Amino acid sequence: MLEKEEAVLKALTDRFDAADAAVQRGHRVWAEVSREKFLGALKFLHNEMGFTSLCTVTGLDMGDQFQLIYHLADDGGTVVSLKEAAPKSNPVFDTATDLYKGGVLYELEARNLLGLTVRGIPEDIRYPLPDSWPEGQYPLRKDWKQPAAKEETDHV
Repeated sequence: MLEKEEAVLKALTDRFDAADAAVQRGHRVWAEVSREKFLGALKFLHNEMGFTSLCTVTGLDMGDQFQLIYHLADDGGTVVSLKEAAPKSNPVFDTATDLYKGGVLYELEARNLLGLTVRGIPEDIRYPLPDSWPEGQYPLRKDWKQPAAKEETDHV
């Protein structure tokens, strides 16, 4: 029986106009909601449906847009993957750390590896990149090119 999964799917579609929503299989639900409804959907899943664990956040470069997928779990092992997208021309997302404190690490990764703006997270942390990493270089973007290595010469 997929009662919990179907209830989550119905709530996300009815209350938050979820698109691309489906029960993938037992214990797995996928849904995409608009940027305007994303935090409301996260709060609903956390507060009303019991999805109190953030497993991870996946950040993707989809070509013309970026996508963040928050993978949430309840105590029974059901996982909801909730997707939000933003255009490359305005890659701004809001933090979910009010609900999921540990999410800041994933959001820092999305900011520093993809070049997204995540409102509400610390500005001065470069995680997971080293402090010496060049500004404006985002290694998980599809169009990123690794800078040419400088030749080292011996000055003997």
